[in-house]
Amino acid sequence: MPDAVAKIAVSAVPYWIDKPYEYSVPDTFQGRIQPGMRVAVPFSAGNRRSEGIVLALSDRAEYEKLKEISEVLDDEPVLTPQQIQLALFMRERFFCTVYDAVRAMLPVGLWFDRQGRRRVNDKTVAVVRLAVPAREALDAADAMQKRVPSQARILRELAPYGEMPLRELLLFTGCARTTLNKLLSSGLAELFEREVFRIPEFNAGEKQEMPILNEEQQSAFEGLDALSSSGKAAVSLLEGVTGSGKTSVYIRLIDSALKRDKSAILLVPEIALTPQMLHTFSSYFGDDIAVLHSSLSPGERYDEWKRLKTGRAHVAIGTRSAVFAPVENLGILIIDEEQEDTYRSENNPRYDAKDVAKYRCFKSGCLLVLGSATPDLETRYFAESGRYSRFVLRKRFNELKLPEVRIVDLKNELRIGNMGSISSPLRAELLENIERGEQSILFLNRRGAHKLVTCGECGYIYKCPHCSVSLTYHSVNRRLICHYCGYTRRVDDSCPDCGGILKYVGAGTQLVEEELHSLFPDTEVLRMDADVLSGSVTHEQVFERFRTENIPIMIGTQMVTKGLNFENVTLVGVLSADQSLYSGDFRASEKTFSLITQVIGRSGRGQKAGRAVIQTYTPSSEVICQAARQDYDAFYQSEILLRKLQDSPPFSDLLCITASGTEERAVVDACRFVKNRLGFLLREKEKTELLGPTPLAVVRVNNRFRYRVILKCRSDPAIRSAVSGVITECSTDKRFRGISFYADSDPDF
Repeated sequence: MPDAVAKIAVSAVPYWIDKPYEYSVPDTFQGRIQPGMRVAVPFSAGNRRSEGIVLALSDRAEYEKLKEISEVLDDEPVLTPQQIQLALFMRERFFCTVYDAVRAMLPVGLWFDRQGRRRVNDKTVAVVRLAVPAREALDAADAMQKRVPSQARILRELAPYGEMPLRELLLFTGCARTTLNKLLSSGLAELFEREVFRIPEFNAGEKQEMPILNEEQQSAFEGLDALSSSGKAAVSLLEGVTGSGKTSVYIRLIDSALKRDKSAILLVPEIALTPQMLHTFSSYFGDDIAVLHSSLSPGERYDEWKRLKTGRAHVAIGTRSAVFAPVENLGILIIDEEQEDTYRSENNPRYDAKDVAKYRCFKSGCLLVLGSATPDLETRYFAESGRYSRFVLRKRFNELKLPEVRIVDLKNELRIGNMGSISSPLRAELLENIERGEQSILFLNRRGAHKLVTCGECGYIYKCPHCSVSLTYHSVNRRLICHYCGYTRRVDDSCPDCGGILKYVGAGTQLVEEELHSLFPDTEVLRMDADVLSGSVTHEQVFERFRTENIPIMIGTQMVTKGLNFENVTLVGVLSADQSLYSGDFRASEKTFSLITQVIGRSGRGQKAGRAVIQTYTPSSEVICQAARQDYDAFYQSEILLRKLQDSPPFSDLLCITASGTEERAVVDACRFVKNRLGFLLREKEKTELLGPTPLAVVRVNNRFRYRVILKCRSDPAIRSAVSGVITECSTDKRFRGISFYADSDPDF
């Protein structure tokens, strides 16, 4: 029996054999290995080298003979005991391996390449400092002035500061490195390496005093701060109309937490919002802020992670993955625009940042604040039922009025011969704004020029050969592109089947941009979508151009709908309000209401009154009318009744098992097996319902067909264990070779 045993989560294992594996700690590593450190271990019959994370140490083993740890990869733990517990929670809740959860928590720069080298190393600079008091250094400089004047210059340059970076010292003195080497050998100065951080560049705000709150904000702040300072875990909804000043409440809450020697995390739904948040929050908290999101370089992300872990920064701001920020003594965690789908990961591990946030707050005994103008229906329901507390901001800050909204019936536009994307009323409003020097934002959640290209004679449609979607036409490079797998091809001059004339159907942001140039030839138009952004063009640069150059019109996708604050924007146009309303998702109405409400809220945030135009083919739609009135309460009351009739969340939970493979029939058969097996295992469970097999909205992606089985239930450990067991059974069954399975909690449809 070995003296010390390490229980290790191994990176090489798939989900269905994931468990803590026991390894013996050799004598050379005794006392060095701690939980939370990464190690290299031999795994499988071939003893393939694999990374692992030490979960726990023990003096007992289940087996007599154990393999030994071959290498220790970290000098100190990269995970705290609390983070290890979080990884175990994620495995049980999100059906992933422990190591997948660990990978989500740690920055990519901390991982190793195939040669076992760290992908990002600590950055250091060479620094020269005096090895003697400054007065003594100046005396030495006077003594050697005639004999070695260059060394004297170095000493005089160092004397006022005590030390200087090597590069700057040589630049300012004009001395060669050989001169410095002679000075170092004399013992008057010394050279050492100092760690520096790769801090992301952003437009930092000037230092400001804490924001003054109005009566509503002050009441919300006092209530939330009382919960935050109680030392007990709690969840609270901060509901406020667009422009009500929720950000000011966040700032005061974070400031209060910092004064209690606590740390804070603020999540935003889009990378596009991070620069604006950083500009605002840096004006109050300065260098105490660290930013975490996927657009940072590996070195920047690693250094920001390290600043938080070592306590050099106490406020983490970022997108979904920032929920794992390694802050100690967490005091408050805020999720802004909490209704957004972007807080759910679509890749393994398929976690929900809100669930992770709840777990962290529960374990830390701190407050989770969910902020939104259009809260997730489940969040609002839990607040109404008393599970969460709720604070409401009903008025815009400084008593600003909500925008006046006009609904335009696009059927009437067709009747008068307007086939374009810009209706006559919206065109008139845009022209008025241009003449007054005010700005406008237009929203269309479809990039490219046309949704599809088809033949008007035979009906041929250009489709992706690898996915079950039509190709989107991009006019900039005159190519057809699949937005799922990236397949691209040129468009023909005529139909490849019959030689007929091709028709371009369904407008995207590129086509609207061209139409705007045609309508207003002397007016600059800015487009904001994924096709515009690149390594050299960032969200911040586009938005800063719009602000500083006062560009009259910006057309964009979902990136322009939330969190942005441009004081000169007085007009917002929703070009296709129906686009997301009839998607087949039971959340379609909620998503449509939220999108329209949020984008309307970008108008009139300064001293000038705001307006909005909603274009739709269904002007009598209750959802669109409620969004136009900014009437969330009415929408909630009608939608929650429908959810109750459907027994949909929040009245039940949804667990999905998805199967994917290259043969459609085999995938469907596998889903039938999953359904039958789950039905048998849960036969004694009340209020469970199995639906499917049903195809995903896009059934084939990259030549793999995707079907799922939906389990409607009240999720508990026993049900999740049954789902996990079925995944394991199917993944090891030879009948389903070539088919992959994964489970998902409350996914998008």
